[in-house]
Amino acid sequence: MFSTSLIILGIRAAQLLFAIIIMGLTAFVAHWYNVDTMSSSPSQINWLLAVSIITILSVLYLEISSRFMARLSHPLVAFALEVCNVIFNFSGFVALSVFMSRLLFCRGSVCHSAQASIAFGAIEFLLWTGSAILTGKELANSGALASLKFPMPRRGSKAASSGPEMKQEQAA
Repeated sequence: MFSTSLIILGIRAAQLLFAIIIMGLTAFVAHWYNVDTMSSSPSQINWLLAVSIITILSVLYLEISSRFMARLSHPLVAFALEVCNVIFNFSGFVALSVFMSRLLFCRGSVCHSAQASIAFGAIEFLLWTGSAILTGKELANSGALASLKFPMPRRGSKAASSGPEMKQEQAA
């Protein structure tokens, strides 16, 4: 069976590839809006373009920091970055798909580029979800969560009760 780090590396390569594809497609659509129409590009296109740039920067940070600068890499930061990318990619492709569903007409290469960016955005979301699950699993198994010290109130202590003190009735 493949090691988890090899699987994560393959996922990262796919994330980078799809981010570059999404960036090209959404930049084409944004350019068309800015040049050929009387309005600026929709915010949904701009957001998916920004998400692709965030994805590229995230992949570079996650791979370079863990391999070459281990002091800058922390497992909780990596997990938080992956979860943020899951949220960003989900919001990006859903917002664009809702925008596209409300258009009166859609034809030509611009329309097909926007539709393709929705499909690649959904794939990117699934890739980030998978890598976040694998990273979270590794995080839980490595004991990195045990290093966090959360104050846990003891049973029966006054700190455990969140409400006002109640009088206890004596059972007779």
